[in-house]
Amino acid sequence: MIYVHNISKGFGEQQVLSDISINFEEGKTNLIIGASGSGKTVLLKAIAGLHPIDAGRILYDDLVFNQLDERARKQIHKKMGMLFQGSALFDFATARENVRFPLDFFTDWSMAQKNERVDFCLERVNLEDIGNKYPSELSGGMQKRVGIARAIVMNPRYLFCDEPNSGLDPQTAIVIDRLISEITHEYNMTTIINTHDMNSVMAIGEKVVFLYEGKKEWEGSRENILHSDNKTLNDFVFASEMARLIKKSKS
Repeated sequence: MIYVHNISKGFGEQQVLSDISINFEEGKTNLIIGASGSGKTVLLKAIAGLHPIDAGRILYDDLVFNQLDERARKQIHKKMGMLFQGSALFDFATARENVRFPLDFFTDWSMAQKNERVDFCLERVNLEDIGNKYPSELSGGMQKRVGIARAIVMNPRYLFCDEPNSGLDPQTAIVIDRLISEITHEYNMTTIINTHDMNSVMAIGEKVVFLYEGKKEWEGSRENILHSDNKTLNDFVFASEMARLIKKSKS
């Protein structure tokens, strides 16, 4: 379980997050939605410890993460998996080397142990035959799956995904959504996903949080998001759906 309590974050005079409290549920896909500039990515990075917060608390189970010393924070970081928006693969490394990177950094395993784990994770994302290929030789969807394999190689308790479907065609986006959802339930992870894709929301959004101008405007499930009487949320959902239809008509 991850719980953020009354957190705020600004950069200089710009206030990005204001007094946000959310309980992210274990074993579920928790989606953060909102327009560009709403604070989604800053919130995700703050929870993962990549941005220090100005006020509030971030709890991992019963540990106040933002009050821990560096050594204790590193222990929690070992339990995190990160899938970045652009996959963030190393161009100079093969798929297998990219997936192995967290093991090289965080563990003292033998090379045989690391390779066994890497092969397992590549097989789990259905990429068992591309281990020796470089990112430039892979499609966008395959790069995202390599990113997922790297994110789960440490068998994390917490998985963070920043716009995992960015730049993908609709069919590939569905594959990525399903894979993230399957892995979340298979390993009982607390998964937090930033997205503006309403298809993802309706497909895998077990808990949905809507940010607007740095504040939590609404939270609920995908089952009740379409029946909300929150006008700001309704405007966002309608605009997102219209954008999707326009994009589809041009493809």
